[in-house]
Amino acid sequence: MLAEMAANSEAASRPNYGDALSKSILFFEGQRSGKLPPSQRMTWRKDSALRDGIQMGVDLVGGYYDAGDNVKFNFPMAFTTTMLAWSVADFKPFFGSELPHALDAIQWATDYLLKCTSVPGFVVAQVGDGFADHNCWERPEDMDTPRTPFAVSRKYPGSELSAEIAAALAASSIVLRSSNRTYAARLLSRAKTVFNFANTYQGSYNDSLGPWVCSFYCSFSGYQDELIWAAAWIFRASKLPYYSSYVLDNLYKLDPPYNGGSFAEFGWDTKHAGINVLVSKLGFANHLQPNPFLTNADKFVCSVLPESPTKFVSYSPGGLLFKDGGSNMQHSTTLSFLLLVYARYTSTIKRTIRCGNVIAKPSRLAQLAKRQVDYILGDNPLNMSYMVGFGRKYPQRIHHRASSLPSIDVHPENIECQGGTSYFFSSNPNPNVLVGAIVGGPGINDKYSDSRADFPHSEPATYINAPLVGLLAFYNTH
Repeated sequence: MLAEMAANSEAASRPNYGDALSKSILFFEGQRSGKLPPSQRMTWRKDSALRDGIQMGVDLVGGYYDAGDNVKFNFPMAFTTTMLAWSVADFKPFFGSELPHALDAIQWATDYLLKCTSVPGFVVAQVGDGFADHNCWERPEDMDTPRTPFAVSRKYPGSELSAEIAAALAASSIVLRSSNRTYAARLLSRAKTVFNFANTYQGSYNDSLGPWVCSFYCSFSGYQDELIWAAAWIFRASKLPYYSSYVLDNLYKLDPPYNGGSFAEFGWDTKHAGINVLVSKLGFANHLQPNPFLTNADKFVCSVLPESPTKFVSYSPGGLLFKDGGSNMQHSTTLSFLLLVYARYTSTIKRTIRCGNVIAKPSRLAQLAKRQVDYILGDNPLNMSYMVGFGRKYPQRIHHRASSLPSIDVHPENIECQGGTSYFFSSNPNPNVLVGAIVGGPGINDKYSDSRADFPHSEPATYINAPLVGLLAFYNTH
């Protein structure tokens, strides 16, 4: 049924999805914080932030820098981890030789998230002072800005953060089970503990940590979506009926009726469309008539489909999906991921989606997702790949400290906080190629300035890449 999904793309213009898959995973090695392993392939990056957590007396070394800065923001990091795990959970047969690298990328995050949840009654939300960090342009290896850890607690809760970490740990346990059953069981056990903490002590981390998180990753959608999202993932990992019951019993807490106001939203902050697609696949709401998850997943599709009368998104003349807010490629990759997952599911159950008088077959959903992937990889008006290091033409001046400053191998002397300013303003290409990074992307007119200062368009982020990993794995073999 899905054989026709890729048929609308001419073979002559087919990108090398296998190469793009390899590079999309390699990118995460460039974002690593902590003590780098001997297997590190992006060798211009070195050890960094080796004393993280010392103020709390807890080892918080490891994890990922979220984008072009040197702070560890755990809310988007956890979402990145969930999406990497979902990519493998749904598309594992298509990863081939890249599967071990994908699992390494996931475990690099989960090792750190276990540390962040190791003290009962506390969940670490962030390591590093975002304001001090953003006032500097320096390599992570040279950081001299405060590495302050910020945590939520029973008294000062942060349910969206804690629940997203629980989702990440549960999703990761599914894909790591076959290679390390003991470790996967530990992840799932911790996911249940952290979910219980998030649910028992409900509140937004905006209220407890707003002065430090809200200029960067403030939560705008509340925390009920993360609680339901986490419960769905723990159910998928454990099959325990408590968690499916939790989803159904708490559904009314989302925007009425059943997240009707946010069905089209999905990303590091808002989980609604992801919940609907995931729970539809899990099937535990099939006894409900009508099934609100299927209904809202259909509405999500109709909000994205270009020919739909209820389309909520915009498209550039070249065909790139656009939503409001910066770093637009995150919308292109996350929404395309959901389209493909839902296409495969609706193909299996032979479900046809109707958007007014428009019929959306599964093949059309997959074709639209593939169009977004192809645009990112260079099939666009500028003939430019928005994946660094892929193709003949790609961004050279990305907004990324480590990439834009000379590596320690070339410049072993320390570069202080303001010492990198001249590199930021230089018109020269970045000296270190952050292979696989997807930048924020062009404007809605398909134009791209390739400027470090234009960070909404030139900055990469882990949560842009994570869903693309699954898309590339699928299209490499279809």
